[in-house]
Amino acid sequence: MLELYFAPNTISIAIAIALEESGLDYCTKPVNFAASEQMSEPYASLNPKGRVPTLVTEHGPLTETGAILDYIHSLAPQKGLVPSDVLASAKMREAMFYFASTMHVNHAHKLRGSRWADKEASWEDMRAKVSQTMTASCDYVEKNLIKGPFILGETFSLADPYLYMISTWATGDGVDLSRFPKLLTLMAEMEKRPSVQAVKAAKMLF
Repeated sequence: MLELYFAPNTISIAIAIALEESGLDYCTKPVNFAASEQMSEPYASLNPKGRVPTLVTEHGPLTETGAILDYIHSLAPQKGLVPSDVLASAKMREAMFYFASTMHVNHAHKLRGSRWADKEASWEDMRAKVSQTMTASCDYVEKNLIKGPFILGETFSLADPYLYMISTWATGDGVDLSRFPKLLTLMAEMEKRPSVQAVKAAKMLF
């Protein structure tokens, strides 16, 4: 059985949603960030980066959200979580790479400034910029990535739980989501899905 190491309301919940969509057997292992469990054993041996998600497979642990999402698809290709069309699948990954390289990083500047700078004054500068950079990211996503109602139009894909989870942070990051109707529609469509309802019922997402 697959084991998902997660923390509530983090990007790791995108993996839980995808696992629910896949129908694969899995169990969850919470990682208590408040107690710094992500930095200590036994978790540190599974993921030396000290972050979530980690998916433990029969071949060992796998990290990084995009890689895990693709792995889930490879185990349940019949679920169609990646489109068969080559261009559509590339567009899906184009969105996912943007989420990983830019949008998630923008969000992380709010609380994880120590990853990039040592001076607390620098951390404050990063926090002050988050509303602007996350709003800019939402604007880019709205205008360039979402065809509606999902990223690829009518077709649900792995990119949708990824964006959905990041979008749940937006209001707390100072983003006025009312400016982004496509993004709000995607979030509403996601919240209708049994997969999202299941992770909410499991208290993984509030």
